Amino acid sequence: MNTATTTRISAGDWVQRQLGIGMGKLPPSLVKRLVKVPVNADGEQMAPEIAMLMAVVAKAPDFSDLTPVEARAAELKDAAIYGERPHPMNVVEEFQLRGGLAATRYRARASSAGLIVFFHGGGFVLGSRAVYDGPVRLIAHYTGMDVLSVEYRLAPENPYPAPHNDAMAAWEFAVAHAAEWGVPDGRIVVAGDSAGGNLAAVLAQKLRDSRVKPALQVLMYPVTDLAGSRPSNREFADSPALTAKQIAWFTDHYLPPSVERADPRVSPLFAEDLTGLPPALVTVAGFDPLRDDGLAFAAKLTESGVPTQLVREPGLVHGYLSYTALSATSRDAVRRVASAITSAMA
Repeated sequence: MNTATTTRISAGDWVQRQLGIGMGKLPPSLVKRLVKVPVNADGEQMAPEIAMLMAVVAKAPDFSDLTPVEARAAELKDAAIYGERPHPMNVVEEFQLRGGLAATRYRARASSAGLIVFFHGGGFVLGSRAVYDGPVRLIAHYTGMDVLSVEYRLAPENPYPAPHNDAMAAWEFAVAHAAEWGVPDGRIVVAGDSAGGNLAAVLAQKLRDSRVKPALQVLMYPVTDLAGSRPSNREFADSPALTAKQIAWFTDHYLPPSVERADPRVSPLFAEDLTGLPPALVTVAGFDPLRDDGLAFAAKLTESGVPTQLVREPGLVHGYLSYTALSATSRDAVRRVASAITSAMA
């Protein structure tokens, strides 16, 4: 059983959760009197409940001051307090893949409209199936597709390229078992948010000449460039959702010094040839330091002739998939992603 569904929280944490949920339901007019609602350089306003949440996050301990093990424990506790409450599923099935790799398959309905092989975010250092249990169930619920949530290995214990090797193993496992799960032919999607979006994008490139290719690549506020710097990296360097300091912490743990950061297997934006890739759905958030990286990748895919849909969420921040319990704007954004996946697969 997935630990995210069974984690118990203390009475104090329960109160904290209720306060957080209540905070997310305050009228925008009241929120604007309580906190300053940021406006970015493009004139976009942050969603008021996100502005209030960011004011709280800004005062919390910084995980990049912790060890990876300590940061993972803190993240799991935060997910138990603030995370999406799990939707009931028709099927929740655990698997052990080769090399000890683990995955969970979620099915919301009696039958499946397809299969999403999902890679969680967390900068290649944090994140887990447990932390993403609620959001992944939400995606399965809204799309009607099975979701295979993959527990890939994390840095620094398993730096690059271990997560990418695990992504390929998970894809091969999904392809091998899709028929027995009742997944219709040609309806396997690769998806991920943040670092998971990087894994999905690189995997789609590796599979370009494979017999079975992804029907769609879904890249939610993806990491596409670990070598360069763009205006959004600088504008939102102090974003409570993802700071420049935290990005450096992630990258230093993930990439050995010998690895070139502009290698397209690390930064998929730098691939010389993107032609022939699966159709893409790319989402970006208006207050995300990685926003311009996602925009650049979507533009390059389009220039390469890849059918690409770009979804912009002007009022949101990096990692909004994890804020759906506290933010109606974030939940609506997940609905839009799910709707776009459904439309692309029609």
